[in-house]
Amino acid sequence: MTKMYHYATVSEALDDLNEKGFTYDFNIHEADIVKNPDKYEIVHVYRYEGDSSSDDEAIVYGIKSSSGKKGVYVAGFSANSVNEATQVLIQLSIKR
Repeated sequence: MTKMYHYATVSEALDDLNEKGFTYDFNIHEADIVKNPDKYEIVHVYRYEGDSSSDDEAIVYGIKSSSGKKGVYVAGFSANSVNEATQVLIQLSIKR
């Protein structure tokens, strides 16, 4: 089940998810998500919109793997910041 939270900053979202046990950094290991998307579930979603520019927009995913590993993935939200891992996560969030 995907949950949307509202925080003032990306840092607050990351701190809260860290307190909830989401400590693994999936940005460093994004190839794992791309290769095995069925092993991952998005359980939290947070979107941050900057005050000054659409370039300040970001999305924070709280992800749980089938092995029980919990972590976060932070992605830009502009069209030019979407990479392969972000596309997989978008599909996961739409599918579920």
